[in-house]
Amino acid sequence: MLITSETGLRVRYSETDQMGIVHHGNYAQYLELARIDWLSRLGISYKSMEENGIMLPVFTLDFKFKKSAFFDDELIVKTHLRKIPTVKIIFDYEIYNQHQELLTTASSILVFVDAATRKPIPCPSFLLEKIKAVSYPAS
Repeated sequence: MLITSETGLRVRYSETDQMGIVHHGNYAQYLELARIDWLSRLGISYKSMEENGIMLPVFTLDFKFKKSAFFDDELIVKTHLRKIPTVKIIFDYEIYNQHQELLTTASSILVFVDAATRKPIPCPSFLLEKIKAVSYPAS
């Protein structure tokens, strides 16, 4: 298995509809928070990557909603790196509530892009080195 991290967050009132249920559009932000946290735990600053001309736009997002999240729920987003990145990096996610109920599964594909040319580039070597240093083979 490759690197997994857990990111906690609390559902804010503004993220819900009149029924107190989290609006589906907010889940993309939850995944973004989790990805940035995943990179940070690896010792990589997303801001620093951008300052060094590396962008990471989302190519695909896929969600499967199993149960609703509600205002003031404490959520845990588990972020899993699916495989060693190439030009793209693929994450799988699981979102749980404070009762350890699985609410949502998701995946995202992001592409490494040169900020100046706006063309895809290989995964930066500094990121590959950190991933390989902490990864271990699946058993």
